[in-house]
Amino acid sequence: MGISVGIIGCGSITKHRHAPEYKANPYVDRLVFFDHNQERAMALAEKFAGHAVQSVEELYQDRTIAAISVCSTNDVHHIHSIQALLHDKHVLCEKPLAISIKHAEEILEAQKKSGKKLMVAHNQRFTEAHKKAKELIDSKQLGEVLTFTTTFGHQGPESWGVNKSNSTWFFKKARSYSGVAGDLGIHKIDLIHYLLNDEIAEVHAFHSALDKVDENGEPIEVCDNVVCALKTKKGRLGTASFSWTYYGAEDNSTAIYCQKGIIKIYHDPKAPLIIEKKDGEVCKYQFDSIQTNDNQTNSGVINAFVDAIVHDKEPEVTGEDAIATLRVIEKILT
Repeated sequence: MGISVGIIGCGSITKHRHAPEYKANPYVDRLVFFDHNQERAMALAEKFAGHAVQSVEELYQDRTIAAISVCSTNDVHHIHSIQALLHDKHVLCEKPLAISIKHAEEILEAQKKSGKKLMVAHNQRFTEAHKKAKELIDSKQLGEVLTFTTTFGHQGPESWGVNKSNSTWFFKKARSYSGVAGDLGIHKIDLIHYLLNDEIAEVHAFHSALDKVDENGEPIEVCDNVVCALKTKKGRLGTASFSWTYYGAEDNSTAIYCQKGIIKIYHDPKAPLIIEKKDGEVCKYQFDSIQTNDNQTNSGVINAFVDAIVHDKEPEVTGEDAIATLRVIEKILT
């Protein structure tokens, strides 16, 4: 018998990622949806042969539900995650884990008290190109990592969000809190921690709302661009840029510069991973292209979360991992 999963929040991330990936997972046999907009919950329940409830408490109180995906706006991630954990549910929380370290630590306290699994949806760890890059870095085939550069940018969340307008919650300080830093930047900070088995310790950053406006034509309350210089605990140096104003193709690329060569990830659409060695040799690896807003492929996150539950394993992205990343975002925004 499979497990039942509840989903809080029925916006685009649920529609395009969580719901279809749970539906495709052989261990999941029932989906229960909640959203403050009842029509959205009912629409997804119909689309994915699930069930919609009228209150979030119904999800918490339903003892048949083993796990909950928290896909709400950022400002209430901690509220839903804590309540779900304390009602004996495993939790998969969308990123960022919370809008502050304080709230994130409260979630971890609830997780320890409950003994349930807590995973955070930092999906970049799961792409084949990133996993292969980590394998190459760990093996030291190219020597030690010296420097890195990473970017993540697209045209903005107003075209992705459920209401497809400048009134999107991503542009609201009270709900988003961190703008593009918490939307896109957090993915790449987590990726650098994962790839390098290291942690960013020092940050020098610029952030600003350069171009986006809200539904009233006013500059948005959060940053739409971030550019920063970074230093890790192990002394590696790097740069990072995150943007909602890449008004062309999405860019989700990373380069790792090592003693004996360079690892280029998602620079070339025909070769997601390229190794350029110091001696001139070039190796190209063929993998599936990375997920984008226009290319919705299986992220691997849901399968990893369900696997951790079914086989009683530690999740591949823990609460501690997420807090380490959130600390860097806070430093960027300071």
